[in-house]
Amino acid sequence: MKVLQICYKPPFPPSDGGAMGMNGVTEGLLNTGNEVKIITFFSEKHPFNLSDLPKEYIERTSVEGVFVDLSIKPLDAFICWLTGESYHVKRFISRVMSDKIREVLQNETFDVVQMESILLSPYISVVRKYSKARLVLHAPNVEHLIWQRIARGTKNIFKKHYLKHLSLTLRVYELENINRYDAVYPATTKDADYFKANGCRRPCVAVPVGLPQPDIMHDVLPVENTLFHIGSMNYVPNVQGIEWFLKSVWQNVLSLSPKAKLVLAGRSMPLWLRDYKGENVEIVGEVADSTLFMLHNSIMIVPLLSGSGVRIKIIEAMGLGKCVIATAIAAEGIPYSNNENIIIADTPQEFAFAVAKCLSDKAFRTMIETNAAKLIAEHYNINTIAQQLVTLYQSIDTE
Repeated sequence: MKVLQICYKPPFPPSDGGAMGMNGVTEGLLNTGNEVKIITFFSEKHPFNLSDLPKEYIERTSVEGVFVDLSIKPLDAFICWLTGESYHVKRFISRVMSDKIREVLQNETFDVVQMESILLSPYISVVRKYSKARLVLHAPNVEHLIWQRIARGTKNIFKKHYLKHLSLTLRVYELENINRYDAVYPATTKDADYFKANGCRRPCVAVPVGLPQPDIMHDVLPVENTLFHIGSMNYVPNVQGIEWFLKSVWQNVLSLSPKAKLVLAGRSMPLWLRDYKGENVEIVGEVADSTLFMLHNSIMIVPLLSGSGVRIKIIEAMGLGKCVIATAIAAEGIPYSNNENIIIADTPQEFAFAVAKCLSDKAFRTMIETNAAKLIAEHYNINTIAQQLVTLYQSIDTE
């Protein structure tokens, strides 16, 4: 099949969870004999430079980028607040993108056009006008739930009120647009159930996010007693989670495991974290190779308090055979078994006990690591998932 993949940010290089998820779709479809053309937004936060991409990737995807200014503009945000529009969606509306989609659809014929976010729904009318392709939404999460959960954890009353507004307008937008697609493929069963329970009348099937088989460097030995977190630190849930971990959890960890060391990595590290001087805490910022960073450290912590969809960095770490300690929210969408292939901890005490157990009981940690790698290999193979997607594409009734 020939697929046009429209992305909300560059899927390559796959340097964060969102990009990894979209790139997994691309690679899986290409590996299984399909054709893929990519049109992607890019911004200052998520840059795109064709000359930096591998020649083979450009040839296989004919990728094209459209710049959009996604910086927060207070006046536009205030107008959206007054009118009840979704500011998240409005930032993605671009005449240049509309023209690019129209140009591509006038010159090429596709079997499927896949939107990689509900935020791209303003372009449905362009696709419908210039193409007879099946139009599908590949939903990495339920967008409004992220902001709803962030609002719950926000103490500033004015910020809390505004975040609730953002969540509400996003929720209304999601439910108004979900039936404009021919099919919806959320990343998790929980998200699929949410859409179906809230009015989705289109075929709605959970399709896991696939990742390429990891290239594990067996000669890299992890530094003992190290806990690590890696994630984009311009993503609000990540910042919120790490702030909670440092303030409420870390001293509990050290009280039980005095030799434990916490290493925090990720791009766009906020100033307060860059200057952080906590006991046994190292801030490394952006790393050149996330796989090498994960292999170099022992235990991944994912203390998310908000979010939706599936955390791809957890899948990546588990696929590398790492022991992961995460909140239940962080592990949503992963078919895990607690204390078998991952450890779930939702309180400071649970986190501290989990860390102490993993550091003191090597056999237990090894069991978690082995089972984690096995789970990911069984459920998240990009080629198997791509074949599932193609079968779903073919089953869509567009009449």
